[in-house]
Amino acid sequence: MDTTSIAGTVTNYRHIADRLSIETRAFIDGNYTWSVSGATYGCVSPVDGRTIAQIARCNAHDVDLAVQSARRSFDSGSWSRMSLSDRKSTLLRFATLVEDSLVELATLESIDTGKPIRDALSFDIPSTAKTIRWYAESIDKIYGDVAPTDSNILALVTREAVGVVGCIVPWNFPAYMAAVKFAPALACGNSVILKPAEQSPLTAIKLAEIATAAGIPRGVFNVLPGFGDEVGQPIAMHMDVDCVAFTGSTAVGKLLIQAAGLSNMKRVQIEAGGKSAHIVLADVRDLDEAAASVVDNIFFNAGQICDAGSRLIVDESIKTSLMQKIVDLTSKLRLGDPLDPNVDFGAIIDDRQRDQVVAYIASGQTEGASLLYGGKIAHHVPSGFYVEPTILDGVTNDMKVAREEIFGPVLSVLTCRGLDEAIKISNCSIYGLAAGIWTSNFDDAVIASKRLRAGSVFINNYSGSDLTVPFGGFKQSGVGRDKSLKALDHYTELKTIWANVRSF
Repeated sequence: MDTTSIAGTVTNYRHIADRLSIETRAFIDGNYTWSVSGATYGCVSPVDGRTIAQIARCNAHDVDLAVQSARRSFDSGSWSRMSLSDRKSTLLRFATLVEDSLVELATLESIDTGKPIRDALSFDIPSTAKTIRWYAESIDKIYGDVAPTDSNILALVTREAVGVVGCIVPWNFPAYMAAVKFAPALACGNSVILKPAEQSPLTAIKLAEIATAAGIPRGVFNVLPGFGDEVGQPIAMHMDVDCVAFTGSTAVGKLLIQAAGLSNMKRVQIEAGGKSAHIVLADVRDLDEAAASVVDNIFFNAGQICDAGSRLIVDESIKTSLMQKIVDLTSKLRLGDPLDPNVDFGAIIDDRQRDQVVAYIASGQTEGASLLYGGKIAHHVPSGFYVEPTILDGVTNDMKVAREEIFGPVLSVLTCRGLDEAIKISNCSIYGLAAGIWTSNFDDAVIASKRLRAGSVFINNYSGSDLTVPFGGFKQSGVGRDKSLKALDHYTELKTIWANVRSF
């Protein structure tokens, strides 16, 4: 594995990282503030294992204060009844200010999550700004309906903001996943309480300052760092929160659904786990392109991707050739200091997740899979949390590494004979977030698109998407959809207005 780096370039970004002014407090009612209890917790960088900041550790008392603030702002109409053109202009300024803060936000994201600075600069932060801008542009383009009623009746169907929205987001793409939730919620006129993952709170806290600078009114955008049981659960249980939007594990998603039912029946939107199948059939036209796609879509972000193509299902007739190409491409990934822009492959979020990934690799081998590549803790940066990109061959669907979401850089390779068996193996999962298939047979592509039980099916690509199409899963991969105009359904209520025209 190539671990060389350009020292001067690394020094430049490390220079920026070492001189960042890091805000660590919660943001409630338009102000940064410590938690009511005064408690903090250490934010540990996976880059080198150092504690880089002490973060406000919020709890149910802080949640209640934030909800009160969000409710006041919503009821006041400062945002919920702001003219559409003004709300749109404010969100467009928000997006522009995010772009203006590209280097600072990307550096925060890199040191906080261990992702390569190159990816934070090219994807995470630009995608955050793009998402805010896209939903800003949608504000004045959503129409209601006029129902086809009798001539003496005027029946209108309109949308209204749902109210107070709790956004609970994961640590793999902290800023972008936050924007995917809060941007449509804000666009609809809601007030937001953003709960970042405890492992990666830094960009969310910074976004509060940027939102305020853009002109978002006091109380509309709140940020509460802290742990799931101390912040996330109280948000889900709060009687004055109208909606919870969550991305994370299936297990936590189930808890949030239970909490919503036990409290005020708030609506819940869940984008949960995945164990997505990446199918390569014997008639694939370009084996090199397919191999590159397999590698990109399991090892990007060190495999910490909800829709990662973590199960490779390959036809036995081309398996040897395909695996040679995949191993060769994997061996060329540059693992090392995430602040080096030449690095392809960074750290795992923390030591707990690193150890869990390594345990899964060991489990796969114990159950009969063979280690084709990697499989070890990598020590390229002292004290950081790194696992080599790993390929397990000879996997069957009854193994843990085929059934359970690892959320790390581990590719499980399964063998099939033809389309029917590939689809059967793919659908044999509790998850249904995504699936991809490579084939030159148009009929097989259409059949697969209809029979694969997944929210997204990619044909001769994997993970192709943009903001114009919805994203979410079947089965235990979630409830509802992120992205596209469909996401606005979660953050609005439909109101029917039925008027007897002859009464006027």
